[in-house]
Amino acid sequence: MGIDFFTVLTATFRVLFVFVVLSHERRRVVHFGVTEHPMQEWTLQQMREALAWDQAPRYVLRDRDAIYGNDSAAMGGDMGMEEVLIAPRSPWQNPFVERLVGSIRRECLDHVIVWNERSLRRTLHSYFSYYQRSRTHLALAKPRAVEPSEQGRVVAIPQVGGLHHRYQHRAA
Repeated sequence: MGIDFFTVLTATFRVLFVFVVLSHERRRVVHFGVTEHPMQEWTLQQMREALAWDQAPRYVLRDRDAIYGNDSAAMGGDMGMEEVLIAPRSPWQNPFVERLVGSIRRECLDHVIVWNERSLRRTLHSYFSYYQRSRTHLALAKPRAVEPSEQGRVVAIPQVGGLHHRYQHRAA
């Protein structure tokens, strides 16, 4: 499992911090949180919400950001997890989360205006729903289903506020 923070600038030039937890095995977004003031207590609470005590992964891959604090290793140890810290200034050592953050930026945040925490949460919730259900993950053997053309005309179903579409046959 990998965790990381990234920042988003709002229309009023406020900086919001997004905490994301990604399961490596299926590249599933397990949890995300948004705040304007990330502190160690908030980060630990996000980790508690994301990881059930009885279902915690064996390893958690993260960078050396001070926002995690000294207590995150102790909490992880209590949950049976081992923290694996990447080398300083080496984001390529946490590739799945870094790829997810890049996808979020390219496929979503570069095309919307974020007004505040609430709008960012709503946008990310919509994007993660699209990411999990509709987006093709070819590396995970999740190809798109090919439907015969006799099933009717093809209609576009907008997702993520119209940024992306899913296409399906509809009966005539």
